[in-house]
Amino acid sequence: MSKKFSKLGVSTPLLKSLAELEITTPTEIQVKSIPVLLEANKDFVGLAKTGTGKTAAFGLPLIQLINTESANIQAVIVVPTRELGQQIYSNLVSFASHMPAVSIASVCGGTPIKPQIERLKENTHIVIATPGRLIDLLKRNAITINSAKYLVLDEADEMVTSLKDGLDTIVAALPKDKRTILFTATMPGTIKQIVQNYLSKHVTQVSVNMETVGNTSIDHQYVVVEPIEKLEVLMHFLNSKEGQRGIIFCKTKAAVNKLAKNLAINKFSSGALHGSLTQPIRDRIMGQFREGHIKILVATDLAARGLDVKEITYVVNYHLPDVYETYVHRSGRTARAGADGFSLTILQKEEEQDIAEFENELGITFKKFKKADAASIEENNTLLWARKIFKTKPNHTISPEFKEKVHTIFHHLTKEELVDKILANQLGQTKKLGSAPSEDNNFTL
Repeated sequence: MSKKFSKLGVSTPLLKSLAELEITTPTEIQVKSIPVLLEANKDFVGLAKTGTGKTAAFGLPLIQLINTESANIQAVIVVPTRELGQQIYSNLVSFASHMPAVSIASVCGGTPIKPQIERLKENTHIVIATPGRLIDLLKRNAITINSAKYLVLDEADEMVTSLKDGLDTIVAALPKDKRTILFTATMPGTIKQIVQNYLSKHVTQVSVNMETVGNTSIDHQYVVVEPIEKLEVLMHFLNSKEGQRGIIFCKTKAAVNKLAKNLAINKFSSGALHGSLTQPIRDRIMGQFREGHIKILVATDLAARGLDVKEITYVVNYHLPDVYETYVHRSGRTARAGADGFSLTILQKEEEQDIAEFENELGITFKKFKKADAASIEENNTLLWARKIFKTKPNHTISPEFKEKVHTIFHHLTKEELVDKILANQLGQTKKLGSAPSEDNNFTL
């Protein structure tokens, strides 16, 4: 794209920060949004896929429009999760690095409210909040937003329930002449209703080509499995992606816990993420994932919001989502910042017919993933068994006398001979069982 940020009207201090962040070329949503948000005064709706640069699309204009001579809160950004709030906060602070007079605060749920109340006693221009925490602060009279000029609803389609219950309370605390800016990856009927009820009739709407983004950056594939082989097919795929970072999506918290447990049993570098975990645990797991200590994240849809990690090379839909919009959000976790991505959906036979509907609705094309054959699955399960043995800690309670007896049996074997015999024994055991090891099987010699 030929346009540079300077041609969009972005100020010199912001340009300097962008250069230091090595952000030089605006994305399509930024090109379409920034000039409108800087110059026009109408309510605004931006329709763009996750990972296309929406934070800068609204964040840069907001920072530039702040009147630093006023100590009042001038912009309220409402987000679905604390993780996304923290991500936006970090981005906005980075963008404003050469505008120190602009004060930004994050007051999201999941952390103690008292430090946030103390923070709001200081001069604050931009507030990032989750709906529940913002309403709590309003009820405590701990935040004043009656001078705010801008209300931003980011990832609005992920906040439908909380917005439905709380948007009236938030809007009532804002001035009538505020400007509402809504960003969403999809436009279901509930979001159209919010636009109709809370935004002006003369709203400006921009969108990026969702079909082009999906087709060019993400390889969408699916594989059909029998229920009994689902975990084995997944583990075979994960082994083929060893060392790469990915997210596996499940529908429920219980499914996340079960799958994460099975991956841990088989020594995959993984962690579980869902809404029932305490915030410190969620922060620790997400920190480990961002830093690369955990390679696989098993998550529910909402728990993964705000996870902006560029090096996520694949996404797995362990369960087919119920709605098309959810698939957009899931697959959008990969192919960040212009990189290529891969999205694999694991289906049962009766679900295969749904693929055509997803293709038609989302304007994308699914290819059929070549499922591993029985021999490859058996080989992969044997490798998992070997890895389990390698990572097993020695049992120091075994008596030296008994250990010596076992050593006596094996002492004349070379390492290669011992491996051959153990491997032959394991393969013989699995054939006797008639299948590869089950989900919770503790592998034995």
